[in-house]
Amino acid sequence: MSRSPATVSVSHESLPDAADVLSAAARIAPHAHVTPVLRMASIDQQAGCQLYFKAEHLQRAGAFKFRGACNAVFSLDEAHAARGVVTHSSGNHGAALALAARTRGIPCHVVVPEGAVASKLAAIEAYGATLHRCAPSIAAREAEAARVQARTGAELVHPYADARVIAGQGTATLELLTAVPALDVVVVPVGGGGLASGTAIAAAALSPGTRVVGAEPSGAADTIASLARGERVTEFTPETLCDGLRGTLGAPNFALLRSHDVEVIAVDDADTIAAMRLFWQRGKQLVEPSSAIALAAVLTQPARFAGLRVGVILSGGNVDLDALPWR
Repeated sequence: MSRSPATVSVSHESLPDAADVLSAAARIAPHAHVTPVLRMASIDQQAGCQLYFKAEHLQRAGAFKFRGACNAVFSLDEAHAARGVVTHSSGNHGAALALAARTRGIPCHVVVPEGAVASKLAAIEAYGATLHRCAPSIAAREAEAARVQARTGAELVHPYADARVIAGQGTATLELLTAVPALDVVVVPVGGGGLASGTAIAAAALSPGTRVVGAEPSGAADTIASLARGERVTEFTPETLCDGLRGTLGAPNFALLRSHDVEVIAVDDADTIAAMRLFWQRGKQLVEPSSAIALAAVLTQPARFAGLRVGVILSGGNVDLDALPWR
């Protein structure tokens, strides 16, 4: 088993800050890719702004999720690491945690809901995790994860409400704003809120003038409803092709989005699919719907972004090629 770097400076239940994002960047540096920033002039012209795409679909395990998972796994002390880790995930976080755990040489358990994308489940298994299946509800996921944790003693690494995960996700924007300073806006997908809240922390610290805008499926717009109401909306049934954005907004994520005044745009699935296809046609890059939604948000609201320098986090590229949404 490899030696773990110093334990993360905050509890996994507390709110992370900029120092935690910087610590995460140092911790994951030996393991995570520094992904490129892509430019596409033809999409800029269509959007009416300058777009800088942070290519997290080229990250290890095919998504930004490896950042948070890697930070959580390598922040564990040796005694906790030896018992392994457990999570619940529809795909990308499970695969990322499995890869991070394999990299450190510890066990990994992933609770997966019925109906999850087959290619994502195959990736989780390929990285060596043990799968535990459950009903597709959030309650069923959490209950099964708790049972596995009680039986194995594994450390729970929540997909988005864990401070170690949030801090790790913030490193993508840390890299983006280091490579492209003084962006006007950074647009990120929003599901459980791990990426969006990590982005908000990093942007506020590195480029206070940069606004953070979230992109959320119209059929799973609990973040928009939560921010409007001033409290989390947890009772809803998601209806969206963006399988990675069906989770309920986490409590720490909600607090961070509110404190950083993050705006969120609702995007219809049809517009997301169009953006996914456009990105393939113009850039020869295949990203999943949960990633393409960030570009769709810009394209569907051109007046909001006209003439600006806009960072777009392309969150993942784990596409089921047997179920492309335009076939």
